[in-house]
Amino acid sequence: MEIKEQISSMAKTAKEMAPAIATAKTDVKNNVLKKIAQGLKDELSSLLKANAKDVAYAQEKGLSKAMIDRLTLTEARVEGMINNLYEVIALPDPVGNITKMWLRPNGLKVGKMRIPLGVIGMIYEARPDATIEAAALCLKAGNVVILRGGSEAINSNIVLGNIMTAALVKTGLPEKAIQVVPITDRAAVLALLEMEQYIDLIIPRGGEGLIRFVTEHAKMPVLKHYKGVCHVYVDDKADLERAKEICFNAKVQRPGVCNAMETLLIHEGIAEKFLPEMLKTFTQAGVEIRGCPKTCQLFPSAKAATEEDWPAEYLDLILAVKIVANMEEAIDHIAKYGSNHTEAIVTQDYSRAWQFLEKVDASVVLVNASTRFNDGNQLGLGSEIGISTSKLHAYGPMSLEELTTTKFIVFGEGQIRT
Repeated sequence: MEIKEQISSMAKTAKEMAPAIATAKTDVKNNVLKKIAQGLKDELSSLLKANAKDVAYAQEKGLSKAMIDRLTLTEARVEGMINNLYEVIALPDPVGNITKMWLRPNGLKVGKMRIPLGVIGMIYEARPDATIEAAALCLKAGNVVILRGGSEAINSNIVLGNIMTAALVKTGLPEKAIQVVPITDRAAVLALLEMEQYIDLIIPRGGEGLIRFVTEHAKMPVLKHYKGVCHVYVDDKADLERAKEICFNAKVQRPGVCNAMETLLIHEGIAEKFLPEMLKTFTQAGVEIRGCPKTCQLFPSAKAATEEDWPAEYLDLILAVKIVANMEEAIDHIAKYGSNHTEAIVTQDYSRAWQFLEKVDASVVLVNASTRFNDGNQLGLGSEIGISTSKLHAYGPMSLEELTTTKFIVFGEGQIRT
């Protein structure tokens, strides 16, 4: 069977399965997730062996450290996947919820009910843990999902797909409600993006190149974020010890992810007191500093930043640093170079904190906290399928509620329109 025919068959089957999943009871969906969790425990050895093949392939191909980090599974990461499944189980099922109801003058009762989106296609790089996250959230929200991971993770994803299929079979739900595309050829992605008659939404998750490719070729709606150019602005009214901890965590805790800080903005009033010690701490942790002229004067070992550094998503131990005159200049810098992903201010000034929250356009804006908290789990949403910076129909981490939409429901007593 040709690739396009195989993808078309998968997509058509998914559409046929959608009504059964949309009406599945909460306890049945939760039971599937429990069995997937048990399957991860039972197949741990097989999964890690498959993942080792993927990692070896990635290293042979010279993929970046950030990509290999996202690809790699360990016992601890699999345990994290299992924990995330139970967190999704614990979340309230949004399907069928009445979000509001009002009475019209003619006696009609009008309301809005949450319903599944239908069939979701997920296209992503590396991150086999995203296979489980996406499947769990889509299923709990009543959606069918087709998962197309990158070629670098194919062995891991096939094992995960088998685990999920077995769980569906054991609970009596259609085994094709979750499908993993077994084709590594990029033609499979193009074919998937043409299936608008079967697929209601595409969610790409990965590097900017992948997301732009999907956006350019998809014939159905796309929820996306191109990159995470995240800033922390340290105000002259900041608690500097707190600022040091926040900045270090935002950059160093896990530099290869989209919510890591890429640019540090410092108020000139505290730059001389704060920057030398802060940047020394960064360099001791292996961070390369690329600074504006004023930063280089205060910290001579910094490299001179170029215009290309300000909009850069490094996903590595590299940090751009700029000294600004005030908060307004920081906000202007973020507006020019940011990616609507995550922005943070460190300040003890209540008024400035609120101004920053109101003026900065990003999916998550934080006060006195690390950018690393832009994450569905960390925000109390459970697992997430990705972070949307496109605003329609979701902005920020996409969890259960964001994987549903609403329809109007109307109760009448024989009313007719005149």
